[in-house]
Amino acid sequence: MPGTNRLSRTKGARDALLKGLVTQLIQNGKVETTLAKAKEVKPLADSIISLAIKEAANFENKEKTVSRAKLDKNGKKVKIEKTSKNGKKYQVVEREIVKETVKVDKPSKLAARRKMFKLVNKIHDAKGNTIDLTDKLFDEIAPKYEAGKGGYTRITKLVARKGDAAEMAIIELI
Repeated sequence: MPGTNRLSRTKGARDALLKGLVTQLIQNGKVETTLAKAKEVKPLADSIISLAIKEAANFENKEKTVSRAKLDKNGKKVKIEKTSKNGKKYQVVEREIVKETVKVDKPSKLAARRKMFKLVNKIHDAKGNTIDLTDKLFDEIAPKYEAGKGGYTRITKLVARKGDAAEMAIIELI
């Protein structure tokens, strides 16, 4: 991007740094960093939040027929015994066919989701499960800010860092 601060890094390192900061900002709501980095993150975060607001309700509910494993009252799979052609017995998980209603993104929301994937990293919780930050943007953050017209983040200056006297700041979602 022309006119942006290089942050004393190569393009790849700078992009990775900004992507990490945007990810932390969306996940935690605020990040403490240097003032220069905060000023670079602000337009990126504001743009994906405004994109989430614009596309949040752009989906349709569809009914799908799904085949899944039948579960007993304890949540374990129900197994049935079958006999093969040569007379050997084996167990098979019993399946059931159910109709489910699922949300299906319209093309513009899918395109917005892909743009967001370019600006945020994949993250995992303590159990190792992947957390989808795009869902968080659409489901939690977008409804919170849908009345506003921008300015979703705020930069608050802090005292200079002791070691190198760099100007510090907190960037947070308002």
